[in-house]
Amino acid sequence: MQTLGPAAQSSSMLAVMRVSLAESGLRSFYTGLSASLLRQMSYTLVRLGSYEEMKRRMSLRSPPTTGKLLLAAAAAGALGGIAGNPADILLVRMASDSLKHPEQRYGYRNALTGLMSLLNEEGVKGICRGLGTNTTRAVLMNVSQVGSYDFFKTTLLKRRLPIVDCQFHDNFLLHFVASLAAATCGTTVCSPADVIRTRIMSSSSRASPVRVLIGSLRDEGPMFMFKGWTPAFMRLGPNTVLMFVFYEQLKSWWSSISYDR
Repeated sequence: MQTLGPAAQSSSMLAVMRVSLAESGLRSFYTGLSASLLRQMSYTLVRLGSYEEMKRRMSLRSPPTTGKLLLAAAAAGALGGIAGNPADILLVRMASDSLKHPEQRYGYRNALTGLMSLLNEEGVKGICRGLGTNTTRAVLMNVSQVGSYDFFKTTLLKRRLPIVDCQFHDNFLLHFVASLAAATCGTTVCSPADVIRTRIMSSSSRASPVRVLIGSLRDEGPMFMFKGWTPAFMRLGPNTVLMFVFYEQLKSWWSSISYDR
């Protein structure tokens, strides 16, 4: 939906899903799966791993402040954005290929063949397409998702909920509520950068972020920055909840093993 221009402003998520299902079948919902997995193994691995290491080092003497945690999240996000940029390009192109005319399609069979094709046809500049926008988006995502998760988790542990008079404890319910709030925050904050990044990466021409922003604002108005928010949240919401819930369980499990030793 983020790649659709002003002519498709009235297209809803359900309408796009209906067209994709009618034209390409159920498999269309999993287009770009290999690129998505490659992205998780590069972008997500680097941003989460580097953030936890920065947080660990800052916590050696005293608990880090919220400001320091947000700065660490921003730095880790930038590293993840750089590491995951090639996979991001492949994911955007594979997911939007069916919307293009046959002669304009990239035709990547999977992430590995797509990466080789990208390097052969466009060189190193090809895998750096949209790097600035993607890094900006990664910084915003890590701050608004990972950084806000720590903030929501700490705040909920310290304060009782005023309306229902409930005190959270460090358990599954806390991890679920904090990660759901972080997913909402992350989707909203990153939506403008996400739309611009997607349009740059799906394009075969050299379009700058400023040119895409000005053109989209002129043709579609400011609400173009939140185009595709619902499907973005449907993807990021479960992803964020499952990621943090499993991550907290793995940390607890690993801590118990280390303590036993």
